[in-house]
Amino acid sequence: MSQYRTFTAADAVEYARQFGGIEEPSTLSSAEEIGDGNLNLVFKIYDDQGNSRVVVKQALPYVRCVGESWPLTLDRARLEAQTLVEHYKYCPQHTVKITHYDAELAVMVMEDLSSHRIWRSELVKGVYYPEAAQQLGIYLAQTLFHTSDFILHPHQKKAEVARFINPEMCEITEDLFFNDPYTDHERNSYPAALEPLVASLRDDDALRIAVGGLKHRFFAHAEALLHGDIHSGSIFVADGSLKAIDAEFGYFGPIGFDVGTAIGNLLINYCALPGLLAPREAADAREQRLSDVHTLWSTFSRHFLALAAEKTRDPALAYPGYAAAFLRKVWADTLGYCGTELIRRTVGMSHVADMKLIADPAMRTDCIRNAINLGRTLILAADHVEDGDALIARIRQAG
Repeated sequence: MSQYRTFTAADAVEYARQFGGIEEPSTLSSAEEIGDGNLNLVFKIYDDQGNSRVVVKQALPYVRCVGESWPLTLDRARLEAQTLVEHYKYCPQHTVKITHYDAELAVMVMEDLSSHRIWRSELVKGVYYPEAAQQLGIYLAQTLFHTSDFILHPHQKKAEVARFINPEMCEITEDLFFNDPYTDHERNSYPAALEPLVASLRDDDALRIAVGGLKHRFFAHAEALLHGDIHSGSIFVADGSLKAIDAEFGYFGPIGFDVGTAIGNLLINYCALPGLLAPREAADAREQRLSDVHTLWSTFSRHFLALAAEKTRDPALAYPGYAAAFLRKVWADTLGYCGTELIRRTVGMSHVADMKLIADPAMRTDCIRNAINLGRTLILAADHVEDGDALIARIRQAG
């Protein structure tokens, strides 16, 4: 019989005393539930001096933002913990450390990141972290290369794909990215003034075929162990530091999905900034976002190619020029998945603070319109944009 129970704050404190891995665990005395996401309970655990020492996270058996009418697997806690543990092996400097997890209780204990801030919140306020995009590019290169066919023996790779099979969470991704925004679905939400634009997405044959291809590759291309939801809200930043968190969508899929999701959220902020900051500050911040996008891709691709040159074990994949050819395909996927991220965050249910915090309704509508149009442009142009410079030019052209 399952031992699962939903934690209270007192439960979280007691659990942290047992499994927090800190000296003098008896000093842990209180907990604050800080989860503001869609899926989980998250407790900060404090000592008797009021210092936050460790975090306890528990999966709920349903989608938190919807309720018990949308049940959800508890196995996602295991998958999240094991994804982060695996990523930590290859990029400890940019992955949150998991110190303990319990599959039965769907709970994990992780390092406290109180010295950091959620990147999305900082971007919304116009706070710039000049090293963050490079650090994220390194995280993506290290984790995606080291869990790919370039380095894993085929037997090990197939076993890992089986270990990280994640059908229920993948189904959420498949619906929210590739289905809902392109149909008249009850989960969609957008300003009424944009109904003609959103309706045109449903009737755009070229767009629907391209989105179908992106979904098919998400189904079929088990290229590496993805974070699966690597957006600016699942990243903590501080001066000189970046840490990825929240990997319950971890899954073996196309590498471009993670890279595209990351870039897509930077471009959501780019589109939203005119409604968030004064004109001059917004213009400066938009230039920073474009620089971040360019830096992220160039860092990722440079590090991935360097790792491939040094460590590739398969002789066919090690042949000179293959890794570069592979990355050209990843680049096209990246642009396509970037476009679907822009559209699902504005048309679908997964709205984000970048748009929601725009106070003026008319400005918010304009910013959402620009994000939808940019998303469509990137999906349709994915096979025709050669590199990061061409991407920036295309974004500027789109406005």
